[in-house]
Amino acid sequence: MARKKLIAGNWKMNGLLADGVELAKNISSGVKAMGKPQCEFLVCPPFTLLASVKKALRGAKVALGAQDCHMAEKGAHTGDISPLMLKDLGCSHVILGHSERRADHAESDDIVCQKAVAAHKAGLKTVICIGETLAERESGKAVDVCKKQILGSVPADSSAADTVIAYEPVWAIGTGKVPTTADVEEVHAAVRKVLAQKLGKANANKMRILYGGSVKPSNAKELLSLPDVDGALIGGASLKAEDFLAIAKNGGC
Repeated sequence: MARKKLIAGNWKMNGLLADGVELAKNISSGVKAMGKPQCEFLVCPPFTLLASVKKALRGAKVALGAQDCHMAEKGAHTGDISPLMLKDLGCSHVILGHSERRADHAESDDIVCQKAVAAHKAGLKTVICIGETLAERESGKAVDVCKKQILGSVPADSSAADTVIAYEPVWAIGTGKVPTTADVEEVHAAVRKVLAQKLGKANANKMRILYGGSVKPSNAKELLSLPDVDGALIGGASLKAEDFLAIAKNGGC
């Protein structure tokens, strides 16, 4: 089944106002110059840049996403952002369950699932992240870990219309290390299989599964040509418009 690739940039905790706006404008210009790209685009800046980046992207087919949200609509949650606030600001997507959130903020599969339920209720599409550590990979548990995260993190009523999965091996994020294409395809195929068990085969066949972890222009073609890889969640390389756009072009966009 043909699934339109999604090229997503996770800016993480990077970018002051001037730099963020310039990056967004350069990405916007590059996507416009593609004419009718074969991929969809998404950028996820820090909360402080969302409104300004939204303006800078005006006129370009680039969606806006956030990097996290709370599971409550409002209330006494100092420092948190609700899904409704993100929707109100113009976001269409939110990243949930990134390994850095799971590690730095002790987010469990259940917490990620609760956030995803709230995000879907607010009308946001979720990019739910999964991935194993190096120790788990070396002990042969990569597939089992990812399956467990899917079962625990993805709401039971999720669909291809509101959910994207991003497989990011923790040990490959920002390290320059990349699993073999065989390893990537093995996990992506296993993830699609467990999605079929949880959500039904039709949903699983339509749902996009991105790869993330040291994606760069030089390996984009190889990674994004794999049968079950439906795009990329890009970290460091998304902070340079030319690299972000080159990944898209090299990946078949």
